[in-house]
Amino acid sequence: MAANTPTNEFEKLARQKRPSLLAEFWEFLRHNKKWWMLPIIIILLLLGLLILLSSSALAPLLYPLY
Repeated sequence: MAANTPTNEFEKLARQKRPSLLAEFWEFLRHNKKWWMLPIIIILLLLGLLILLSSSALAPLLYPLY
């Protein structure tokens, strides 16, 4: 019986749904106490969004931000 327990536990974990990237990153921040990374990631995401929107029809509305 004891030999089947690790296999059954492994199989049960293998069948579980994988967390999303955002959920996995949030769990990393909580577990490792890396709260200083959160502002850096937010600024990078906002900068990427700004660059993405600057090539769209919303570009004239974004020019004052530059």
